[in-house]
Amino acid sequence: MKYNAITPATFISRPNRFIAIVKVDGKELAVHVKNTGRCRELLLPGAKVYMEKAANPERKTPYDLVAVEKDGKIINIDSQAPNIVVKEWLLSQKKYDLVKPEHKYGDSRIDFYMEKGDEKYLMEVKGCTLFVDGVGYFPDAPTERGAKHLRELTHSIEEGYKPVIAFVIQGEGIEEVRPNTATDPEFAKAFEEAVAAGVKVLFLQCKVTEDSLKVDSESWKK
Repeated sequence: MKYNAITPATFISRPNRFIAIVKVDGKELAVHVKNTGRCRELLLPGAKVYMEKAANPERKTPYDLVAVEKDGKIINIDSQAPNIVVKEWLLSQKKYDLVKPEHKYGDSRIDFYMEKGDEKYLMEVKGCTLFVDGVGYFPDAPTERGAKHLRELTHSIEEGYKPVIAFVIQGEGIEEVRPNTATDPEFAKAFEEAVAAGVKVLFLQCKVTEDSLKVDSESWKK
């Protein structure tokens, strides 16, 4: 996926989870943050950030903050990007007879439903932006929906589905993602139970630039 009209800026502060104050051309400006997670280790005063011009010229926040630079590397923090790049990747694989986004299953909407012959797949997508000592961790803030989706995937095995949780790694140089037990023990518990039951875990490593995000390689949790 590619963004349009990317503008660099300097991060100043984040008064709430939706808004950031940045400096552009010497002026302070309020912009929309396309990530409701904490991003505390990324959105630090003085950090270089990248913004996309909003499609609606009348919007109060004229830009969307989509990426940030840390230690010389760009990390995409757009929470909408993972589903877009996974759809692009799934279609490019030409592995499935059917790829359907936003599939209703149980009490949830699972990100993707796929078919290959008689086989039925469910795939839930999670974007990872929290990296510690070369390892990705999810989530960076508590998420009740995350644990719920994992339980739905676990239950689907009994109904003949082949469920997958896919972690889109939104920064380069990270190969795997682990549950962030300290931040969300409920998600970690649901994750371990899902893996034990047979839910497959897919890591999608990405090529990241200030104006693009693309799946570059894949690996499976052993």
